[in-house]
Amino acid sequence: MAGLLALVGSGEYLPEMSEIERRLLNGGTRYVQIPTAAALEGTDRLNYWIELGRQAAERLGANQISIVPTTREEANDPALAKQLKGADLIYLSGGNPTFLADTLRNTILWHAIVDAFEEGASVAGCSAGAMVMGGWIPSLRHREASGHRGLGLLPGLSVIPHFDRFIPRMGASLAQLALRPPAGIEVIGIDELTALVGSKTTLTVLGKGNVVRLDDKPASRHTEGAVIKLS
Repeated sequence: MAGLLALVGSGEYLPEMSEIERRLLNGGTRYVQIPTAAALEGTDRLNYWIELGRQAAERLGANQISIVPTTREEANDPALAKQLKGADLIYLSGGNPTFLADTLRNTILWHAIVDAFEEGASVAGCSAGAMVMGGWIPSLRHREASGHRGLGLLPGLSVIPHFDRFIPRMGASLAQLALRPPAGIEVIGIDELTALVGSKTTLTVLGKGNVVRLDDKPASRHTEGAVIKLS
């Protein structure tokens, strides 16, 4: 049976999100952290995420395993993928979603992540990590761009993380930006310190903020405990 899936608007490894991460571990202790999305920001930033992840694992009584592929060649290393064996939670943290998707797409490591999920491991993505889970990655930093193909674990979805922060920054243009994915892909905004947790078809809102379904007319807001069903 597949594990839990989590799409997180922000807050990976922070104390405020510990209970969500505890739920995803589901009594397990093998906590695999993949900070690849931050690789373009340099070694110091990667080390920042690794240290933050170590602190999170320590709070949860879990064992941290950091896997840091920064190229497709590294993501195709079978030895790296073997480190996922027995994982209870695999977490892709934030950074550049396009780089993350292009680094992992159709690699041995990505296939191993999907296999682990289908065999019961939880898989979480925060910010960029959440964006790549969908079928389409919206272009939030460059409005003139049309978006990018995601990794497709949830092929009919496009995720906008940090949604409550993007609204005041981008104003009314956000709706136009969000609705640029190909036909058949729903756009969902997830506020900071908020997550959608569940299966590939039914997810529950957890955390302090809202989840917004932008394709609804008008857009609908869902708070903690609300259940969202995907087509």
